[in-house]
Amino acid sequence: MVIDDKLRVGIIFGGRSGEHEISLLSARSVLSALDAHKYAVTQIGITHQGVWLVGENVLDAFNQDQKKDLLPAALLPIPTRNDLYAIRPTQYGEIIELISTLDVVFPVLHGTFGEDGTIQGLFEMADLAYVGAGVVGSSVGMDKGIFKDVMLSNGIPVLEYAVVLRREIENDMGAVIAKAEALYPYQLFVKPANLGSSVGVSKCRNRSDLYEGLMDAARYDRRVLVERGVNAREIEVSVLGNDDPQASVVGEIIPSRDFYSYEAKYLDDRSELLIPAPISEELSQRVKSLAVQSFKAIDCAGLARVDFLLDKDTNELYLNELNTIPGFTRISMYPKLWNAAGVTYPALVDRLIDLALERKRERERTVRRYNRV
Repeated sequence: MVIDDKLRVGIIFGGRSGEHEISLLSARSVLSALDAHKYAVTQIGITHQGVWLVGENVLDAFNQDQKKDLLPAALLPIPTRNDLYAIRPTQYGEIIELISTLDVVFPVLHGTFGEDGTIQGLFEMADLAYVGAGVVGSSVGMDKGIFKDVMLSNGIPVLEYAVVLRREIENDMGAVIAKAEALYPYQLFVKPANLGSSVGVSKCRNRSDLYEGLMDAARYDRRVLVERGVNAREIEVSVLGNDDPQASVVGEIIPSRDFYSYEAKYLDDRSELLIPAPISEELSQRVKSLAVQSFKAIDCAGLARVDFLLDKDTNELYLNELNTIPGFTRISMYPKLWNAAGVTYPALVDRLIDLALERKRERERTVRRYNRV
C-alpha cells in the first residue's frame, strides 16, 4: 500500500545493545540515501532501555541525547494492521494515536535485540515486510557458537572453538581456563557469542590475558566463545539477495591495531580497506562460493557481510562469521564492496527494500490453514 505513490518506510535504530552508537551512524547514512520522492519515512529510535520513541528528527535527538520531546511508540503484532502508534499523555491519562501505517521496515539495529531474531519475530507476528534475514537466519547468524556448528555440518571450514557459559566462568574459572588451553596453544581469542563490532573481543597471549578476556566477554553475554587464533589476513565479502543470493567484489582489511578491534573500526581512521583484495582469482571465487553457501545454510535473506580469516602461514581459509545487519555507513565495508561492483549506496538501499517486499510476497504464498480435500 502506498500514499501519493510513496512507499511508507520505517527506519528503526538505536537499541538495547553495546552497538547502539554504531547503529546511529548506520541509520544516518541510510536516511540520507532514501529518495524523498519514492519514500515516506518514519524514524523510530529505540533507547538503551528498550523504549521505542517517535517524533520530529528522532535521530538528531538521539545523537544529542535530547529525547524529552519524543513520544513512546508501539508496533502492535496485528497482521491486518501494520500501524505504528504513539503514546501521548493528556490531562485524562495516556492515549494512543496513529503515527503511520508502514509498508516496510528497515531495521538498522546491530547486535542484541535487533540482529538476533527477536525484533524479526515481532515483524513476523505483525505480518510486516522488513529488510534482512528472518528469525532463524538472524538468530543463527548472531550466535557465533551455533553458527560455527552449522558451518561444520555443511563442510565449511572454521577455526577450532569452544563455548563456555557465564555461570561456568563465575563458578569455576579454573576449569574454563583448562578447557580453553586444551583447545589450542596460545594465542586464543575470546568473544561474546552474541555481539558484533568487536565489542568484548580479546586477543589472549597467555593465561592472564585469557582470565581478563573471559571476564570481559561475560559482561556482554551469557555465552562466550573461545577460539584458536591465527596469524591471519582479514578477508570480507558482501552478499545480497534472497533465494538466489549474489556475492560482491572481495575485499581485505588491514587493521590499524593488533586486530580489527572496535577502536580500529570506529575510533581511528588508519585501518586500510583494500578493494579488491590482493588475492588470486581462484581464492576470490572460493571466498564468494563459501559466502553464498553459508548465507543459504542459515536461510539468510536480504544482506550479509561474510568475514573470513586467511592464515598467512598455511594459506588456509576459514570462515569467521556472518553479519546479518553489518555496519551500513557509506564508508562501511558492506556498501563499499558493492560500490566496487557497480552498485551505488542509494541503489543498494532501494534493492534491500525491494528484497524485503519480495520476501513478504513469498511468505504470503504459505497456506496457514489446513483444508481437507
